[in-house]
Parts: sequence; C-alpha cells; structure tokens
Amino acid sequence: MQTSATEAPAACAAPAASGAPEAAEDVQGPEGLIAAERARIDELDARIIDLVRQRMTISETIQQARIAAGGRRLHLSREMEILDHYSQELDRPGRELAMTLLGLCRGR
Repeated sequence: MQTSATEAPAACAAPAASGAPEAAEDVQGPEGLIAAERARIDELDARIIDLVRQRMTISETIQQARIAAGGRRLHLSREMEILDHYSQELDRPGRELAMTLLGLCRGR
C-alpha cells in the first residue's frame, strides 16, 4: 500500500464503523459530523499517547534487565524486526513511525 505524503492511508479515510456517515450528516449537517469525527480522533490520539507511554515503560524495563544480565541496552536485531513489521503493515510511513517509537523507547 503506497501512499503519497498528502494521501491518507485507506484505514484513516474509512467511514465510522458505528453507522453510515451519510445518515449522521443528514441529522447534524457537515459541521456536526466533522466535529464528532474530530472528537473521535482526539480520543484515539489520547489512547495512542497512553499506549506509547506504556511501551516506553516496558522498553525501559527490558533494557534494565538486559543490562543487569550483562547485555547491551539496545538489541538491534529486535529493532530491525519492529521496523520490518511496521513497514509491512503501513509501508514507508510505518517505518518512519517505528523509527520514532524506537527513538522514544531507547531511553536517555
């Protein structure tokens, strides 16, 4: 699935699963529909941020355990697995997202 920088992946453009957007638009008009969908995006963003924070905590725990066992803080082959997984699922933007996540989770 290749997308350009200005083209949203199909999953992002999909209509709401809770009902047909046309019916919602008839009842509340385009402004109401847009506001409702933006509220849903805000909720998703909050959940994503929470999940990223959880991932950071788990990653820190793993790094500390690896270091305590005499290993290195980073496991590069594992990072490559993650990059490949995100690339397969979300193409090039997925790889970029994975790079950002890995950067956040490497610790300071």
